[in-house]
Amino acid sequence: MTSLAVLGVGRIGGECAFAASALGIVDELILADVYEPLLRAQVLDLSHAPLDIPITTDRSRIREADICIFAAGSPRNPSVKTRADLFDANLPVAEACMKHLNGFSGTLIVVSNPMDVFTYYFQKKLQIPRERCIGFGGQLDSRRFEVALRNRRMDGDGWVIGEHGEHQIPLFSKIGIPVPDAERDAILTELRGASMAVIQGKGGTAFGPALHITDLIRMLTGEKDATITCSLSLEGEYGFSGCAMGVPARISRGGAEVIGDWELDQWEEKHLHEAGGFLQSLCRRLDV
Repeated sequence: MTSLAVLGVGRIGGECAFAASALGIVDELILADVYEPLLRAQVLDLSHAPLDIPITTDRSRIREADICIFAAGSPRNPSVKTRADLFDANLPVAEACMKHLNGFSGTLIVVSNPMDVFTYYFQKKLQIPRERCIGFGGQLDSRRFEVALRNRRMDGDGWVIGEHGEHQIPLFSKIGIPVPDAERDAILTELRGASMAVIQGKGGTAFGPALHITDLIRMLTGEKDATITCSLSLEGEYGFSGCAMGVPARISRGGAEVIGDWELDQWEEKHLHEAGGFLQSLCRRLDV
């Protein structure tokens, strides 16, 4: 039996609740949202689907969940240039959600932006093992990298580390073919704008994040093990601490295990240094 709590049942949170239920990955839903009309509508909509799963909105049950998704707060819109620009808007939301998570002993998946910052915030505030406070974003960024490579007739696995945002680092050294710096920079620019193209067209991303998060839940329930990139609080890996950042990790029922530092080339090292410094500066603004 796996219970899933979702804090914030808007576009992505609602899609995750539906996908995880429809695919039979979870056995109970615990849903919460500050906007009661939306919460009631999502519960009603789910109850109309042919799903044999109990749904509760009792917020006292959140801390008992096996897995909790933090998807509350303001999403990006065309006027929000970067994910990091949501820091001031969404930090009070994260602080407000703490009361529902005190005593939580399951695994927290952090989705709301700036995701890396809130991954670090919750891991430190809740004092839970870093293996059980996982920031989502690397799977989506890596998929977008693979799409960009395929569009250029390049084969290879897409791996993206660093910040889930402007300071992401696509690992060209892992695709097995040389890529000039100028083309790397062009692809990086494309990746930085990948989500905004969706936001401008339909208001926000949904399908990609929801299915990747659902796949992450599969790993955490023990249905499969896999290596992905996700955000975790760092303890000296890649030379950084005092922040969370996207790194390769092995995901299983036990949570996320950081894989030893991958060897990076000069272009990647330069961008990783910038990403780590940027995230450390944001995390220093937190009261943790």
